[in-house]
Amino acid sequence: MIENLEYTDVPGSKTDPAITVYALSTCGFCKRAMSYLESNRFAYRYVYVDKIALDTKTQVKKELKELYKADIAFPFVTMGQKAYLVGFIEADWKRTLGL
Repeated sequence: MIENLEYTDVPGSKTDPAITVYALSTCGFCKRAMSYLESNRFAYRYVYVDKIALDTKTQVKKELKELYKADIAFPFVTMGQKAYLVGFIEADWKRTLGL
């Protein structure tokens, strides 16, 4: 399911790791997280989970929980198959992204 979503690509000069952001369109933390990625020149893709059909949203949350063994809150950011971030705490992002 998550591979079939319609993501929006945001260009950036840093393409490693491959970053995907699952966000809510009204979430201030989500906006700050995406702004942080852009200001640090990371390329990423995102989807607003609150703008997709309810059954699709439920399935996406279930898949993310199974894949990453984590509770889902937003933003939920994946970096490859194992690394992820939940929420936006700048110190955690800095450490995880190697900044």
